[in-house]
Formats: sequence, structure tokens, C-alpha cells
Amino acid sequence: MSADKGSLTTQQPEAAVTVPPSARLCYRLMDNSDAQLLFELDQDEAVMRYINGGIRNSMQDILQRMLPRMNSYRDPATGFGIWQVSTRADYAVMPDCYLGWVVIRPMDFFVGTPKTDDVELGWRFRQSSWGYGFATEAAQAVADAVTAANPAILYWSAIAMPDNKASIKVMEKLGLSYVKQGLHKDPLGDVEVVYYRKKLAR
Repeated sequence: MSADKGSLTTQQPEAAVTVPPSARLCYRLMDNSDAQLLFELDQDEAVMRYINGGIRNSMQDILQRMLPRMNSYRDPATGFGIWQVSTRADYAVMPDCYLGWVVIRPMDFFVGTPKTDDVELGWRFRQSSWGYGFATEAAQAVADAVTAANPAILYWSAIAMPDNKASIKVMEKLGLSYVKQGLHKDPLGDVEVVYYRKKLAR
């Protein structure tokens, strides 16, 4: 429909990125309504061991710290954000189960120099879901979908504490290679980590 002279043209919002389901898993970009799910995941000290030394996050932590951080980079049009990972209702092993999440955002987002060509991947999963390959499958699916929607992305990156062998194993399965060990700066606190990276074939 044409607009009258002098009127403003309404621009349609960009289509949101979606992550296709697999035979086992399905995905949804999380938002503020997911505070309870984020809280529940952070109540397992084993899950939090390599995040903050095993301290369980309170609901206040989720509402005042985690959600504002998520919202600062969340963008349905690019796919940046925290993606809920659940099993499909017809998956026989553990049907219709919330497993955890995968985060994807520009690398170095919180230190004022976000890299639009380099995305950071991270994950957090329920202890009951460990050992099934869910983290690798989910991180690969999310990264593939976001990379396809953003042609400027040239690298996948991930960080982990040096002793977090499980996460490092996931990084290696994703094709990321060791780059260095060093201090990772973040407003929540600096921490010594290992950096892994993969250059994409574009």
C-alpha cells in the first residue's frame, strides 16, 4: 500500500533467527520470562563449579544481573542471546525435558570492543544431562544457525577455566583449537581462562 506524500513509511521488523530442531533437541531464544528456568539451573553446585566456584545464584542475581546482561546483547534478528535447549516430546530417553542453554554473542562484548566477526559460544546444562553429547550438538546447531544469518562472522570462540576438561572437550569436538591462556576481563570479575577458536570456511 502506498503512503501519502509526507507520511512515514513503516518498516517491517527483520525476521528472527530460528534454530531447527534435531531428532533429539529443540531450541528457543530465552527472554525475561525465563527467569525461573535460569534460576533452577544455577542451583546445582556442580553446574556452577567452573562458573563461580560452585556458588548457587539467587533469584536476585538472575533478575538484577543475568537478565540485564542477556538483554544487552539479545537480538532475535541476528540470533544473539541465550538459547534454551530442551529434548523433544518424542525423544524416548528423557522426553520434553529442559536441559540447559547455549549462549552466543560477539566476542569481548562486555569490555567495550565487541567483535562482530567473532562470536563467543558458551553453555550450561543440568548435571543429569551430562554425558549424552547434548552440549556439543546444541552449540553446533546454534552456532550454525547464527552464522548462516550473519555472513560477517568469520570465527567461533570459546573460553573455559583451565581445569574445566568437560567444556574443553566440547570445544575440541566443535573444531575449536587452543589459542592461549590468559586473563579474561569481565565486569563481573576477571578470571584466568584458556581461549579456543575456529576460523570458518567462508
